[in-house]
Amino acid sequence: MFDRILIANRGEIACRVARTARRMGIHTIAVYSDVDAGALHVGACDEAHRLGPAVPRESYLRGDRIIEIAVASGAQAIHPGYGFLSENEAFAAAVAAAGLVFVGPPPAAIRAMGSKSESKGIMFKAGVRLVPGYHGADQDDALLAREADGVGYPVLIKASAGGGGKGMRIVERRADFAAALASARREAKAGFGDDKMLLEKYLDEPRHIEMQVFADTHGHCVHLFERDCSVQRRHQKVLEEAPAPGMTRERRNEMGSAAVAAARAIGYVGAGTVEFIVDKTGLFHFMEMNTRLQVEHPVTEMITGLDLVEWQLRVAAGEPLPLLQEALDFYGHAIEARIYAEDPERGFLPSIGRIAYLAAPPVSEFVRIDTGVRAGDEISQFYDPMIAKLVAWGEDRASALRRLRSSLASYQVAGVTTNISFLQRVVAHPAFANARLDTGLIARHQAELLAPPAAPSPQILAVAAIGEFLRLVEVAQQQAQASEDRFSPWHDPDPWWLNSASHAISLTYLALGLTHEVRLRTNGGDILVSIAGAAGAVDVDLTATASRRADGMAITLDGVQLSATVVPLGDQRYVFVDGQLQKFLLVDPLAHASVDELRGGHLTAPMSGTIVAVLVKAGDAVAKGAPLIILEAMKMEHTIAAPAGGTVSAVHYRQGDQVSEGVDLIDVDATDVGASDATASAA
Repeated sequence: MFDRILIANRGEIACRVARTARRMGIHTIAVYSDVDAGALHVGACDEAHRLGPAVPRESYLRGDRIIEIAVASGAQAIHPGYGFLSENEAFAAAVAAAGLVFVGPPPAAIRAMGSKSESKGIMFKAGVRLVPGYHGADQDDALLAREADGVGYPVLIKASAGGGGKGMRIVERRADFAAALASARREAKAGFGDDKMLLEKYLDEPRHIEMQVFADTHGHCVHLFERDCSVQRRHQKVLEEAPAPGMTRERRNEMGSAAVAAARAIGYVGAGTVEFIVDKTGLFHFMEMNTRLQVEHPVTEMITGLDLVEWQLRVAAGEPLPLLQEALDFYGHAIEARIYAEDPERGFLPSIGRIAYLAAPPVSEFVRIDTGVRAGDEISQFYDPMIAKLVAWGEDRASALRRLRSSLASYQVAGVTTNISFLQRVVAHPAFANARLDTGLIARHQAELLAPPAAPSPQILAVAAIGEFLRLVEVAQQQAQASEDRFSPWHDPDPWWLNSASHAISLTYLALGLTHEVRLRTNGGDILVSIAGAAGAVDVDLTATASRRADGMAITLDGVQLSATVVPLGDQRYVFVDGQLQKFLLVDPLAHASVDELRGGHLTAPMSGTIVAVLVKAGDAVAKGAPLIILEAMKMEHTIAAPAGGTVSAVHYRQGDQVSEGVDLIDVDATDVGASDATASAA
């Protein structure tokens, strides 16, 4: 076994590998970019070395620099994690040439499966069923268009060297093919350095089921059962589970045998995943093989009780597989939810910024959290915006789902927008709850899963105001303790000293473009809350008691007990109440501009990135929804569309320019009434 390994990655997977290595007594060496100098994975390892600037090609993709550090630090092996260089044939070969062990498959296996086109050819010769499509070497645009016609629409364009949904487009009609192909090529080139494409028939309501395989250098190869990864957004997985609902023993054996045959066909060693697409009739088709550990491997670990990273390290060290097929089994059910800093209501755009507050649910033998961030860390434009993987296990799917719902309800993040509320809606939806799974689940139920946020209830407004009152009391008490005159009446937390002749605190909140007036006053141990009714509605009066506790506030509101947390960030308020999140702006009546003053026909960048295409010029008339600018961020393209019809009055950036979140990209003089503002939408 190795004494020292270098982990050539960052984030939660680097922390994950370090955790197992430490348990095995292996010294771990981290690498980091400039923006990651204080990252969680750096502290999780025994030593750490700087790679370079934040841009991946100058840091985590610098294979030569990583090998140099590994040799200088005495590492015997390099674990690549997933992403970055994990499936790079040249890097794996260079590691071996340097006298180190690559914790992964041999370069020949990476090469065989690294190209989706070539891998499909190998599988076709092996007799594995493929999805109808085009996997050829000729990449002429006109030829691809003709092949798409032959396959039949809808057709799926996929990057041959791709993964994670990058360089992938669904094309519903021939008229859209050329633009979709160009966009997919650009994204693939930026993400993988290879713009070769393949085409597949887009199957109706398919399921995405993958088999975990493992092979050693002693001729053994096994599968560790399946995972269902059908619930996806933007062709990227959101929820994964094991075993796959509805999987029969016979089909599991058939798919497992096909996966093992695929691994043996290329002389595979280590952990890998063979991915299948399953049509409505139950037929499964080979899609691709990922020659690395997958993001969703924890669900397999939860049902088998195995540590797949330990298996990787033992196999890489030349040991045989710890267990063979007849000794492998699983128990129970596990579901993983990927928690991202992203905004589902804006096309799942990454949310870049600082995590100001983070409270995770407790971990146990039933609940696991793999993360690479903590409160105070930045979600940057350079890397994947994953915050954590939340995994729940149960004796059956129903109990696992119940634990997942409970854990999601207690996961609180402020400072960046997350998909937690969206995940709560997905796991509560009847389609998911009843295991009616396919890759179109989110798109098909978009109206329910991405419904506009509801106006805040009087109860949530009351909680926000009570949280503000308790904060003011604490501030007053702290000022009194620090003051030379601790008994000054100006330190009294009673409401009279604030702003009202009626001895009440008056607070104004802005949510969804509407203002809400809340007044509080105390009466003995009670807090009396009055909320002004909107649009002629009657006022709401509530009586509450409240106290601070370690994880937030305990509130009794008109006899109903609530758990709540109010997080202040500048004039923003994140209000968490019994598993729900509501965001407010606390309006300072003396300083805050009106909502109308914030609007002005400017489309601003929804995130930091690079302008890859400008599609309009000043003077152009545009319709609502027309594409204006294409922005690349986190190796994916985002099309900035016109929120309303109008005339382009100014374009502030050119192709190739780097832009920061919030800058003015383009000005449109809107002709649609009431639609001339804001942060640009992106698709």
